[in-house]
Amino acid sequence: MTAPSGGFADRLAALAERFDEVEAALGDAAIIADRARFVALSREHAALIEVVAASRQWQAALVEAADLEALLRDDDPELGQMAAAELPGLRQRIVEIEHALRILLLPRDAFDERSVLLEIRAGTGGEEAGLFAADLFRMYSRYGDARGWRVEVLDASPTGIGGFKEIIASVEGAGAYSRLKFEGGVHRVQRVPATEAQGRIHTSAVTVAVLPEADEVEVKIEDKDLRIDVYRSSGPGGQSVNTTDSAVRITHLPSGLVVICQDEKSQHKNKAQALRILRSRLLEKAEAAQNAARAADRRAMVGTGDRSERIRTYNFPQNRVTDHRINFTSHALDRVIDGALDVVLEPLIAEAQAAALQAEV
Repeated sequence: MTAPSGGFADRLAALAERFDEVEAALGDAAIIADRARFVALSREHAALIEVVAASRQWQAALVEAADLEALLRDDDPELGQMAAAELPGLRQRIVEIEHALRILLLPRDAFDERSVLLEIRAGTGGEEAGLFAADLFRMYSRYGDARGWRVEVLDASPTGIGGFKEIIASVEGAGAYSRLKFEGGVHRVQRVPATEAQGRIHTSAVTVAVLPEADEVEVKIEDKDLRIDVYRSSGPGGQSVNTTDSAVRITHLPSGLVVICQDEKSQHKNKAQALRILRSRLLEKAEAAQNAARAADRRAMVGTGDRSERIRTYNFPQNRVTDHRINFTSHALDRVIDGALDVVLEPLIAEAQAAALQAEV
């Protein structure tokens, strides 16, 4: 069995060479001292490591297959029988590795390896929408825990009965954006609210925004472009958070973006959190303006992900979850809402990959 010739093998060789260059550079003291360059190279290294590892497995399997094919022609019939028994499984493995490599070689979203800021807001539906916002946050938290990500609440506006008007959290971990980016949009819930005395099914909605986390190197914010207001937090009465002017409102004057943080008791911490959120929103705004073509490609694959678009319905009476972008339905809503989000994410990712592979042909 021979390796595909031409561009495919050449591209793998070029990526392996670049990986070795990046790995060597990351050990250079001058680059370590240059934070911006070190961060960029670290991200490139993370993006290359999986494809290079798969490429090495593929090449090793090709060599092994060639050795077995040679044994088929050997004078020793026992060796020939052994080779004949092993070759079909090895050839299938080579096909599977090659398919995985072709997916890894697809154009990647520049932010796929980033951590994210997750913004969940109650929409139509009153208290029930707030309760469902809390359910979604719990779902994402459990999913993040299962993948070894760190989930941290940056700001929250509780409703008082266990829900949230709004909750903003960071999700830190390799590849967080590559999976959670599919979650941006309107999530609709159909169920009997706990507050409903007559057992009627209500429909409510929650919006989710997923922003790749930006750092100071990428998004420079000038002090002169900010208006910072501090005031007393509006949390539940009686808590010490209300006794000092710890809440922070930051207005970015050039863009008009406003960020409010009041979850921490420290004004300094709230300001730091607000700036963190502002950077990510500015990065999203800049990317949206500069990448219309990429956005069009993504719309063709999995919808726009725009917050005004209904992407998914959670029907509790029927234990059904439906993703409207790919007409996918599962009757495992209880598992999904408990954190088994891959039930709906894997079909979305597979659909996106299939569309991208088709476009490459």
